[in-house]
Amino acid sequence: MAKKPRVRFEMWRGTLASWNTLFSQAAKFASGLEEGSLINISHAVSHGDGVVAVWYWG
Repeated sequence: MAKKPRVRFEMWRGTLASWNTLFSQAAKFASGLEEGSLINISHAVSHGDGVVAVWYWG
């Protein structure tokens, strides 16, 4: 039986990092994923702490 893919994520966060830096890191990671494995890229901010997450099948 083939191994079932699982939802995985990588996350970047920081109060001192710019949005450009956080998104650049996420884009670099997402660009290295196998074609068809990217699910979504999401972001959030709370009290000045930015978070960017890349969701993917792995």
